[in-house]
Parts: sequence; structure tokens; C-alpha cells
Amino acid sequence: MTPTLHTPRLLLDPYTPEDEERFVALFQDTRVSRWMGDGPASEPEDRALFGRIFTKVYSQDLFDVWAVRRDGILVGHAEIKRTDEVDGHEIVYALAPEAWGGGLGTELAEALVAYGFRTLGLREVHATVDARNTASLHLLGRIGFAHVRDVEEDDGSLTRVLTRPVR
Repeated sequence: MTPTLHTPRLLLDPYTPEDEERFVALFQDTRVSRWMGDGPASEPEDRALFGRIFTKVYSQDLFDVWAVRRDGILVGHAEIKRTDEVDGHEIVYALAPEAWGGGLGTELAEALVAYGFRTLGLREVHATVDARNTASLHLLGRIGFAHVRDVEEDDGSLTRVLTRPVR
């Protein structure tokens, strides 16, 4: 069961069915979704993704995934999960553009890393980031992630694999 996490300005808690519209709006915003997974998806695909959080992820306790809230309003998405691509646990996070620029991304990423180390007992945490996503690369570098390797995607783009060991 995904626990609730608190940071100084954010609350990370499990999604509720009432979050669907804001979740879909977040994932439909191409400023956000262009950096997520395979990029923007259709609205029905994002609604199906939201449904799978309940029918698969939460019901089968597959991994931890959170709604990210500021002042009670959903402003982002966060998860930490085991993936074969990095042969370990990867953090995934996104914030709505109205939450950009005030340090919330750093706060969120640090909370996910701390959860991985303290709660899951991991020795290292990974992130995969599109090489063109300079804001995320800079943020992760500031909090101790190091570039390990690049993965060339089918479309020719590069994904950077970053790792942060426990300190």
C-alpha cells in the first residue's frame, strides 16, 4: 500500500477517483507529457492509465505511485518502481507548469530518493531522462545523480540514465 509522504510544501498521497480530471489534464499538457514515457498520449489513453493505477498498481501492490498536492490541489505525479531498463528502482515525477520554478521539483525528487533509501532500503536510485530535458537533468545533477550511460531510442533520440548512490 502506497504510504502518504510529506515534504515542507507538498503532500504525496494515493490517488482517489476524484483526481481523474486533474490527472488527465496534467498528462494532456504537452509541456509535461513530452518528457513522460513515450510522450503525449490521447485523452482516452490517459484515462485508461489513470484507471490502471487502481485496477493494477494499487490492487496488486505493484509499486508506489502518488498524487502530488500543494495546498490540497493536485499539481503533479510521482512514482518509484523497479524497471529492467536500469536494473533497479527508478523515480518518475512530473509537475504541472504552474508549479515550476519554485523548487518543488527538487523537493519532490529528494522525497522520492529518501523514500527509496529509507523505506525501500535501496543502495541506489535511478532516473531516465530525455537528453533534451535540460531542466530535469540539471535538477537531478544538483541532488547527486550522476550520468551513467545513454540509451538510443527507436526514434534516434537519447535517454540519459542517471544514478544516485546512498550516501
